[in-house]
Amino acid sequence: MVAWLGVPKKNFRWTGQAPKTLESSKGVFRHFCENCGSPMGFEADHYPGGMHLYAGSLENPEEFEPTFHVNYQSKLPWLQMNDDLPKYEGTLLFAPDDLRDYDA
Repeated sequence: MVAWLGVPKKNFRWTGQAPKTLESSKGVFRHFCENCGSPMGFEADHYPGGMHLYAGSLENPEEFEPTFHVNYQSKLPWLQMNDDLPKYEGTLLFAPDDLRDYDA
């Protein structure tokens, strides 16, 4: 399980040293720390204009609050999500239009 923060790339920049990037499959780019290998984020051609960051890699992840859940159907049975946030089956590729804010 992972908590992602999805942000429009137009509102994003790396601070400090930029991570290393690996194209893990065609059109999918994974960003990671060159010193320890920790994953930091990813971009993908199928999410144009979006940057997805591992919440655990941020210095102050508590400054961000989730607004919805994606891939809800794939959560583990023991995981209870008792919040009132919208829960979507699948990924942002299948999200309602009101969630499509990753225009470049």
